[in-house]
Amino acid sequence: MNIQIGQQAPDFTLFNTEKNKISLSDYKGKNVVILFFPLAFTGTCTTEMCHMRDHMSLYNGFNAEIIGISVDSLFVLDRFKKENNLDFTLLSDFNKTACKDYGCLYEMFSFEMQGVSKRAAFIVDKDGNIQYAEVLESAGELPNFEAIQECLAQLV
Repeated sequence: MNIQIGQQAPDFTLFNTEKNKISLSDYKGKNVVILFFPLAFTGTCTTEMCHMRDHMSLYNGFNAEIIGISVDSLFVLDRFKKENNLDFTLLSDFNKTACKDYGCLYEMFSFEMQGVSKRAAFIVDKDGNIQYAEVLESAGELPNFEAIQECLAQLV
Protein backbone atom coordinates (compact mmCIF):
# COMPACT_ATOMS: atom_id res chain seq x y z
CA MET A 1 0.00 0.00 0.00
CA ASN A 2 1.34 3.43 -0.88
CA ILE A 3 0.41 6.18 1.52
CA GLN A 4 -0.81 9.38 -0.13
CA ILE A 5 -0.73 12.92 1.24
CA GLY A 6 -4.19 13.88 2.51
CA GLN A 7 -5.43 10.37 3.18
CA GLN A 8 -6.46 9.18 6.62
CA ALA A 9 -3.46 7.63 8.38
CA PRO A 10 -3.83 3.89 8.99
CA ASP A 11 -4.34 3.33 12.71
CA PHE A 12 -2.17 0.82 14.54
CA THR A 13 -1.87 -0.58 18.03
CA LEU A 14 1.60 -1.71 19.07
CA PHE A 15 3.50 -2.33 22.31
CA ASN A 16 5.87 0.33 23.59
CA THR A 17 9.03 -0.24 25.61
CA GLU A 18 7.02 -0.06 28.84
CA LYS A 19 4.89 -3.01 27.63
CA ASN A 20 1.78 -0.87 27.09
CA LYS A 21 -0.39 -0.91 24.00
CA ILE A 22 -0.23 2.40 22.13
CA SER A 23 -2.47 3.34 19.20
CA LEU A 24 -2.00 6.13 16.71
CA SER A 25 -5.56 7.17 17.54
CA ASP A 26 -4.34 7.92 21.10
CA TYR A 27 -2.61 10.97 19.57
CA LYS A 28 -5.70 12.49 17.97
CA GLY A 29 -5.54 16.26 18.30
CA LYS A 30 -1.72 16.26 18.05
CA ASN A 31 0.71 16.33 15.15
CA VAL A 32 2.74 13.12 15.04
CA VAL A 33 6.01 12.29 13.32
CA ILE A 34 6.19 8.54 12.70
CA LEU A 35 9.65 7.22 11.91
CA PHE A 36 9.95 3.63 10.77
CA PHE A 37 13.51 2.33 11.06
CA PRO A 38 15.04 -1.03 10.11
CA LEU A 39 16.87 -2.27 13.20
CA ALA A 40 17.92 -0.94 16.59
CA PHE A 41 21.65 -0.70 17.33
CA THR A 42 22.64 -0.29 13.68
CA GLY A 43 24.62 2.76 12.59
CA THR A 44 22.12 4.79 10.56
CA CYS A 45 19.19 3.90 12.82
CA THR A 46 21.11 5.05 15.88
CA THR A 47 22.11 8.26 14.08
CA GLU A 48 18.48 8.94 13.13
CA MET A 49 17.02 8.31 16.56
CA CYS A 50 19.78 10.31 18.29
CA HIS A 51 19.16 13.18 15.85
CA MET A 52 15.54 13.24 17.00
CA ARG A 53 16.65 13.14 20.65
CA ASP A 54 19.10 15.99 20.10
CA HIS A 55 16.47 18.14 18.37
CA MET A 56 13.49 17.42 20.64
CA SER A 57 13.15 21.07 21.65
CA LEU A 58 12.64 21.94 17.98
CA TYR A 59 9.95 19.27 17.54
CA ASN A 60 8.36 20.26 20.85
CA GLY A 61 8.17 23.80 19.47
CA PHE A 62 6.12 22.41 16.59
CA ASN A 63 3.87 20.69 19.17
CA ALA A 64 4.78 17.38 17.53
CA GLU A 65 4.90 13.94 19.13
CA ILE A 66 7.64 11.59 17.90
CA ILE A 67 7.10 7.86 17.48
CA GLY A 68 9.84 5.47 16.36
CA ILE A 69 8.74 2.08 15.03
CA SER A 70 10.81 -0.97 14.14
CA VAL A 71 10.29 -4.72 13.84
CA ASP A 72 12.59 -5.30 16.81
CA SER A 73 11.04 -6.80 19.94
CA LEU A 74 9.92 -4.41 22.65
CA PHE A 75 12.73 -5.78 24.81
CA VAL A 76 15.42 -4.86 22.28
CA LEU A 77 13.81 -1.44 21.79
CA ASP A 78 13.75 -0.88 25.55
CA ARG A 79 17.50 -1.44 25.78
CA PHE A 80 18.11 0.69 22.66
CA LYS A 81 16.02 3.51 24.16
CA LYS A 82 17.84 3.39 27.51
CA GLU A 83 21.35 3.14 26.04
CA ASN A 84 20.73 6.12 23.77
CA ASN A 85 18.70 8.19 26.28
CA LEU A 86 15.81 8.52 23.84
CA ASP A 87 12.98 10.60 25.28
CA PHE A 88 10.21 9.67 22.87
CA THR A 89 8.04 6.64 22.23
CA LEU A 90 9.45 3.53 20.54
CA LEU A 91 7.00 0.88 19.36
CA SER A 92 7.58 -2.72 18.38
CA ASP A 93 5.99 -3.78 15.10
CA PHE A 94 7.27 -7.31 15.58
CA ASN A 95 4.35 -8.74 13.60
CA LYS A 96 4.93 -6.20 10.80
CA THR A 97 1.33 -4.99 10.59
CA ALA A 98 2.04 -1.25 10.67
CA CYS A 99 4.98 -1.58 8.26
CA LYS A 100 2.71 -3.34 5.78
CA ASP A 101 -0.09 -0.80 6.22
CA TYR A 102 2.34 2.06 5.60
CA GLY A 103 4.02 0.37 2.62
CA CYS A 104 7.48 0.31 4.13
CA LEU A 105 8.54 -3.31 4.46
CA TYR A 106 11.51 -4.92 2.73
CA GLU A 107 10.79 -8.38 1.39
CA MET A 108 14.52 -9.10 1.66
CA PHE A 109 17.00 -7.05 3.68
CA SER A 110 20.71 -7.46 4.41
CA PHE A 111 21.96 -10.89 5.38
CA GLU A 112 18.79 -12.44 3.88
CA MET A 113 16.60 -11.10 6.69
CA GLN A 114 12.98 -11.02 5.58
CA GLY A 115 10.35 -8.57 6.77
CA VAL A 116 12.48 -5.66 8.01
CA SER A 117 11.05 -2.14 7.98
CA LYS A 118 12.28 0.35 5.43
CA ARG A 119 13.37 3.70 6.76
CA ALA A 120 10.34 5.96 6.38
CA ALA A 121 8.94 9.19 7.78
CA PHE A 122 5.30 10.25 7.97
CA ILE A 123 3.61 13.25 9.51
CA VAL A 124 0.06 12.78 10.71
CA ASP A 125 -1.83 15.98 11.49
CA LYS A 126 -4.19 16.66 14.39
CA ASP A 127 -7.11 15.29 12.38
CA GLY A 128 -5.35 12.03 11.57
CA ASN A 129 -4.47 12.84 7.95
CA ILE A 130 -1.11 12.20 6.30
CA GLN A 131 0.68 15.49 5.60
CA TYR A 132 4.15 14.11 4.75
CA ALA A 133 5.31 10.74 3.44
CA GLU A 134 8.85 9.61 2.66
CA VAL A 135 9.81 5.96 2.16
CA LEU A 136 13.49 5.32 1.49
CA GLU A 137 14.69 2.31 -0.47
CA SER A 138 18.23 2.56 0.93
CA ALA A 139 18.55 1.85 4.64
CA GLY A 140 21.74 3.92 4.66
CA GLU A 141 19.89 7.16 3.92
CA LEU A 142 18.28 9.43 6.49
CA PRO A 143 14.87 11.09 6.12
CA ASN A 144 14.81 14.69 4.94
CA PHE A 145 14.69 16.34 8.37
CA GLU A 146 14.44 19.84 6.85
CA ALA A 147 11.35 18.86 4.83
CA ILE A 148 9.81 17.29 7.94
CA GLN A 149 10.41 20.47 9.91
CA GLU A 150 9.00 22.65 7.10
CA CYS A 151 5.86 20.54 6.99
CA LEU A 152 5.45 20.74 10.77
CA ALA A 153 5.93 24.51 10.69
CA GLN A 154 2.94 24.79 8.35
CA LEU A 155 0.79 22.76 10.75
CA VAL A 156 1.42 24.93 13.83
